[in-house]
Amino acid sequence: MKLLHMRSKSRLKNSHEAQIYAYKSPSAFSPRNPSGRDYTSRLPLKLLTEILSRICPHACDDNYLSLEDSMRDGGCMLCDMRHLAQCALVSRRFLVATQTILYHNVRIDPVHYCELEERKRKWIDAPKQRVEQFSRTVRDNQSLAIQVEFLKMPYMTRETCIADMARTVSVLPNLKYVDLPDGIYSDDRSCLTLKQELEARCADLRKMKYLRGAERSFALLSQSRPWQNLEVLELSRLEIDPNTLMSVLASFPALHELRLEELPMIDDTIFRRSHSTLCFPPIGTVSLQSTPGLTAHGFEAYLSRPEVREVLTNLTMINTGVIPSELHRILATAPYLKNLRVNQTVHRALTASTIPSLASRSLQKFQFEIESPSTSPHDLQPPSESYYEYLASSILAGNFPSLNSLYALSTSLPSLLLPPPVAPFANPKGPSSGLRQALMLYTKSIPEHDWYLTVISPPTSTNRRGSATATRPISFYNGSTQLGPQWGDKARDSVIVGNGFGGFLAVPNEDGPRPSSSGGHKHKHSRSKSKNSAGWMG
Repeated sequence: MKLLHMRSKSRLKNSHEAQIYAYKSPSAFSPRNPSGRDYTSRLPLKLLTEILSRICPHACDDNYLSLEDSMRDGGCMLCDMRHLAQCALVSRRFLVATQTILYHNVRIDPVHYCELEERKRKWIDAPKQRVEQFSRTVRDNQSLAIQVEFLKMPYMTRETCIADMARTVSVLPNLKYVDLPDGIYSDDRSCLTLKQELEARCADLRKMKYLRGAERSFALLSQSRPWQNLEVLELSRLEIDPNTLMSVLASFPALHELRLEELPMIDDTIFRRSHSTLCFPPIGTVSLQSTPGLTAHGFEAYLSRPEVREVLTNLTMINTGVIPSELHRILATAPYLKNLRVNQTVHRALTASTIPSLASRSLQKFQFEIESPSTSPHDLQPPSESYYEYLASSILAGNFPSLNSLYALSTSLPSLLLPPPVAPFANPKGPSSGLRQALMLYTKSIPEHDWYLTVISPPTSTNRRGSATATRPISFYNGSTQLGPQWGDKARDSVIVGNGFGGFLAVPNEDGPRPSSSGGHKHKHSRSKSKNSAGWMG
C-alpha cells in the first residue's frame, strides 16, 4: 500500500510555499463561517415532500394502469428517480421526505429515455437486476416495505421474474397495485405461489382480473373474500352463470369499476331485482363488451333503483344487446351519467320520426361510434348516416346542455351540427342552435384513421348560425422545430412518409443521427453513480 507523505507546515521553506499548501489543503474548501442559511429546515415535512415530488412526477401517480400505459411524455423517468435519490444525501429531513416519494410508486423501467441509453457498452438485463435489488431492499428493511403501494415493471420482466415477485409481494402489506404476469389471471400453475402470496399478504389490493381458465378460483372469492377493498374488477371469457357472478360481486363492497367482456352465459337476469337472489351492486363505471345477452330492458330495470341512478357516471357498451334506437331509454333513466361510449354495427337505416330524441342534461363526453358493413358503390348513403342525423337533430334541439366532447365515425357530422342560415330579416326570437358552449367534435371515417378535430361554436348575437373551424388533424408536433423533441435539434434530418391510413410518420434519414428519447436533449447526466443510492433506481 502506497503511503502519502505529508509535509509539516513548520518545515516549509518560505511563505510562498506555505500559501500553496494552504490553497491545496482540503480545509480551505470548507468555509468556517458559512454566510448562507438553510431555509428548508423551517418548511413543514409535508410541504418539503410536495416540493421534492416535482423532481420525480411519476412517483406520485395513483392510477391502476400498467407500466406501459402510464408512460409520461417529456423526460427520463429513470433519471428523475436517480436525481430524487441523490436529494436524500442532503440531510435527514430530506432523507425522510425522499423515501416517502421513492417507495410510494416504484417503477422499474427497462431503459433510459435519454442519451444515457446510447452510452451502454454491454448488454445486461437491467430490469431483472433492479427487481432483485428492490426485493432484497424491502425484505431487509420493513419500514420501507410498508411504504410501497404501487409496483410497476415491464412485461418481459414480470413474465420471467415470477419467483422474485412472490418473495417481494410477501413483505408488502400495503400494496394496492402491482403489474402481474398473464398466467396469474388464468390460474396458470407457474403463478400459483405468487397468487397465494397476494391473497395472504396483500389484503389492500385494489385491482384484479380473471380470464378463461380461472372459473374455479373466481367462484371461491365469495367464500375466501381476500380483498375487501377491491375497486376495479375485469372479467373476460369466463364460463360462469349469473348466480356465481352475483355472489362474487356481493363480496366486494368497495367495487366502483366493473368490466365484462365475452361472457356468454350472462343476460338480463343479473339486473332483475328479486328477494330470493342477490342484486347487482351499484357501480360507478360499467364497461360491457361483446355481451349480446344484456339489453336495454335489463338496464332499465337496473337503473330503476335510486341507489344505482345516483352512482352510475361512466358507461361503455361495445357490441351489446342495446341497439342504438333504444339508447334514449337508458339516457332517460341515468340522470348523473357523464361519459357514455356506444360502439355498434348496424345493417338497417334508422327512422328517427318514430322514436324519441336523445336527451341528457348531465352527459359531458359522448362517443357515438356507429358503423355499417361495407356496402356496394351503388348505395347512396350507408345506414349508419341516419343514426348521425338522428344524433345531430337531438343536439340541435338543445337536449345536451353539458356536452363538450363528441366522438363519431362520420365525416359529415360537422356540417349536420350547423343549423341552416338565418335570413337577415328573420325573427331573432325564432328557434336557434341548441349548443350553449363550444363543442369539441372528433371525427374519422374508419376506426383505423386518426381523429380529426372540429370546434363547433354556439350562435351569438352577431352570428346567429354559429361557426365551425376547419376540420383538421390533431397535431403532436412543435411548430418551431417542425418535429417533436425526440428528434433532437436537427429536425430537418428526417423525411415525412405516409402511414397507410391517411396520416404521416416522421422517419429519420439514413445519414442522420439516431433520434433520442423525449426530453433527453434538455438534460445533462453524469455517468458516475453514488454508492449510497439504491441500485434498483437505475
